[in-house]
Amino acid sequence: MNQILEGVLAVGALLVCIIPHEVAHGWVAYRLGDPTAKWAGRLSLNPIRHLDPIGSLLLPAALLLLRRFAGFPIVFGWAKPVPINPHYFRDPWRGMLWVGLAGPATNFAMAVVVAGLGRGLIALGFTNGWILYFLGLVVLLSLVLGLFNLIPVPPLDGSRVLAYFLPPRFRYQLARLEQVGMIIVLVLLVIGALQLVFQGAQSLFVHLTGLHWLLLADFI
Repeated sequence: MNQILEGVLAVGALLVCIIPHEVAHGWVAYRLGDPTAKWAGRLSLNPIRHLDPIGSLLLPAALLLLRRFAGFPIVFGWAKPVPINPHYFRDPWRGMLWVGLAGPATNFAMAVVVAGLGRGLIALGFTNGWILYFLGLVVLLSLVLGLFNLIPVPPLDGSRVLAYFLPPRFRYQLARLEQVGMIIVLVLLVIGALQLVFQGAQSLFVHLTGLHWLLLADFI
């Protein structure tokens, strides 16, 4: 029963992290003059509008099984990308820079706020382990998503940031990688490069919460 509840909380925490990430992209684009996300109904926190069959359902389910039987440390996934049309921006490259930064910045802000909430509850003597566990998952997953998306490989947000600082001819070469970007990301997953992201997220988690990830189980 505990393992089922852990899985439900993990998927719930994942949705709590990825949906504001995507909405932030659309909201910043809208503020910069691009109404595409608003017209598509993607400025909503309604999870149904953002779910991706693979990234939001199949992959998290597979990782839950790996966590159960192989000790995989975390549940990971993504939502449907928010549609952005940079032609609405006065400076498309600068616009995409701010749109790209919006998602990770939102995740980092969430991690700080939720970690502060958790510390406050603990200081007040709050003892509901499952709620503290859920808050810990939100902090950790927010950090993982924020760091992961800063990797400068299309279609990740870091590629938008990198493109702004590249000479024009290299910008377009980077943009062409979008067609094979997910293959590159999957290769990074297979060779274990993402483990560096997990380790960095765990380190930040400890600094923000004062807890080691493995010690979250002590609250249950």
